[in-house]
Amino acid sequence: MRTLKLHFPDKALPTLETFLRQSKEARVLRRAQAVREVVKGQRLQTVSDTLHFTYSALRKWVHRFASQGVQGLADRPRPGRPPKVTCGLAHDLERLVDQDPLQHGSSHSQWSCQELATLLARQTGVQLSRESVRTVLKKTRVANLTGVTAPQVSRDRSPDPGESAAAASAGGGGSPERGAARARH
Repeated sequence: MRTLKLHFPDKALPTLETFLRQSKEARVLRRAQAVREVVKGQRLQTVSDTLHFTYSALRKWVHRFASQGVQGLADRPRPGRPPKVTCGLAHDLERLVDQDPLQHGSSHSQWSCQELATLLARQTGVQLSRESVRTVLKKTRVANLTGVTAPQVSRDRSPDPGESAAAASAGGGGSPERGAARARH
């Protein structure tokens, strides 16, 4: 492998240190940590092995830092349609889940994904499908809208007799009727 022939200005290391203290995004933070080690004099191969970067990726980030500074460590815009569900929209959805559906004119005391999608569209103007709402809630660990936390017994295998008794005493079970009562969609 060729030797890195880049020379960094004297202020490169303090700039990286400051950036590392202020950075919040994990991927950019990892890049900055790796580049900092190279700026300190570590070999690219050593840093890539230690921090689990590919050699070519680390080399790219070091060159970007040398030419663009800390702005070169940020993600570049990606092609394609931007995601419909932004962090702000996911936060709005989480806030709605914490509220009582009856206060919003629902006739039920528990949210359904469809009701959440409708109310979110009314409040934010962003139309989401029932499935998109469910996916966001699942990612934010609010997937179980009804509050039932008992594990479901899989329908494709016969349960262990001890597991069946524990599930029945906890309110769980494999019956489709009970599964339907857990979360209305």
